[in-house]
Amino acid sequence: MVCGAVLAAGIALASPPASGAAAVPGHVDPAMRAALKKAIAESRGFDNRFDAEVWLVDMSHRLAARVPNVQRRLALLRDVHAAADEAGLSPQLVLALIQVESGFQRFALSSAGAEGLMQIMPFWRKEIGKPDDNLFKRRTNLRYGCTILAYYLKLEHGDRSRALARYNGSLGQLWYPMRVETALRRDWQIP
Repeated sequence: MVCGAVLAAGIALASPPASGAAAVPGHVDPAMRAALKKAIAESRGFDNRFDAEVWLVDMSHRLAARVPNVQRRLALLRDVHAAADEAGLSPQLVLALIQVESGFQRFALSSAGAEGLMQIMPFWRKEIGKPDDNLFKRRTNLRYGCTILAYYLKLEHGDRSRALARYNGSLGQLWYPMRVETALRRDWQIP
């Protein structure tokens, strides 16, 4: 049912206004529509505008309770999609990982010192970035996290469970990959 509503919302956003009337469906308020238009215009990694609209509307609806501010939510989704696409990852997998790692808290700091949305350990700055990179900066954190996960997937020959366990530092244990896979299936998987 969500898919049909998302598709309808995406089509409504892509369609021109009908004879002078605002063609905004009742469930998409004008502020949301304006924010979506801006996010779509700035989105990288989508094959076309329609794909961007449908994905952003669907994922925005799913993320709304966790990130209530529309502009922040759409900016996050746009950046997640771009970073995931650049690393060759599923953006939904990245969303599930963020959900488990930080609960979408940009300034999350773990007891071990991991920082930001994707909980990046500071030593990675020396490995793949610059020592002064700010891991609390959304795009920087996403770039690091997606690069690290893609590296582990390659190292593990596509075995997602082992790659996720490596990401978390719990190789040989299944609790972490199971948490991410559960979040992916329950909250982010596209039917």
